[in-house]
Amino acid sequence: MSLKTRVILVLVIGTILGLSLSLGGDVVANRDAAGSKELTWEDTRLIAEVMQRVRRDYVEPIDDKELMDRAIRGMVSGLDRHSEFLDAQEYREIRNSTRGRYSGVGLEVSTREGAILVISPIDDTPAQRAGIESGDEIIEIDGVSVRNDGLNDAIDKMRGKAGTPVTITVRRQNYDDPLTFNLTRQKIKVASVRYEILQPSYGYVRLSQFNESTADELSRAIDEMTDEVQEQTGDMLAGLILDLRNNPGGILDAAVEVSDLFLDEGIIVTAEGRTPESRFRRYAEIGDIMDGGTVVVLVNGGSASASEIVAGALQDHERALIIGTTTFGKGLVQTVIPLSRGRAIKLTTSHYYTPSGDSIHEIGIVPDIVVEGSGEYPGLSATASVDRENDAQLIEALEQIRNQRVMHSQAL
Repeated sequence: MSLKTRVILVLVIGTILGLSLSLGGDVVANRDAAGSKELTWEDTRLIAEVMQRVRRDYVEPIDDKELMDRAIRGMVSGLDRHSEFLDAQEYREIRNSTRGRYSGVGLEVSTREGAILVISPIDDTPAQRAGIESGDEIIEIDGVSVRNDGLNDAIDKMRGKAGTPVTITVRRQNYDDPLTFNLTRQKIKVASVRYEILQPSYGYVRLSQFNESTADELSRAIDEMTDEVQEQTGDMLAGLILDLRNNPGGILDAAVEVSDLFLDEGIIVTAEGRTPESRFRRYAEIGDIMDGGTVVVLVNGGSASASEIVAGALQDHERALIIGTTTFGKGLVQTVIPLSRGRAIKLTTSHYYTPSGDSIHEIGIVPDIVVEGSGEYPGLSATASVDRENDAQLIEALEQIRNQRVMHSQAL
């Protein structure tokens, strides 16, 4: 590398460090205060010294481009745990995930005590057709142990271009030897909504995430359940259970659209940030898909972000009864900001507030009726059926819908 190039690179990294220092202390600080800390020559010299030492003495060779990439990632991730730098591939993946589509093998996975476990294979996917089962522990991907991998790293290794091969080795209960599956990745479409009728005329809908199609899927599900109930009983859908347990969130606009399905008017959510575009209010438009019918929302500690926007809006407007346990408490909005050459940053840009003006960050939504749940319910798979015999939170929701229906009848 030429001296000129090296000097420019050092200055750029120094600038990054300077910005990191100015932003890292307080992401919601006043703009003038954040910009007042100027980059000094000592800052530039320090990063140049660090870079030189790493390039010369680090145990493995590392080039300037990789050092630059890591400096940028460190700057953004150091702000808070939700902000991150996305290279071109990661940016494509996050765009696909918000649409409920990706290329991979079709597994829902989670971690338990450090093990990467299969929650469920998605229907009609390579994993399901090959015979991978719920409860299988993934121990190797392409012959390499995942012992030290986090969940995201394991997911990244299983995803990839459609048509490419991947080998997954699992440990299965009651089998002495590991099982190996040779799979070919394909394009996967993940449905975020599943539903069923709970007799006599109550609907159940589970939302597993909030993506671009969630509100449309939910609207169609309610319409189809309404048609089915009318065809079978001649009655309208008397009540709806909206299950947001273990739903980690997703797109803010999807949460607004879902909330708006049940509201005729009023604020759904308010956001406050430093830039004009990060400060906004979202309002409901007239039209309640349940036409005033009883709505119960199930939540737990795994309900976060977009799930909390929906629960908070329906609770504050007294449109739904919230049952379960206190939610996760993530009251921050991340914006994906495109950069040059197909890259982006996912940056925390706003704090959001419920219609009553409350921030739920690190507090959560407190249910109207607290009912302790079990890790078994809901089933971790989005395709799992409800259990009306053992799911205490669901049983309470059904009881409340029956009681609400009696109250409405008496009022008439």
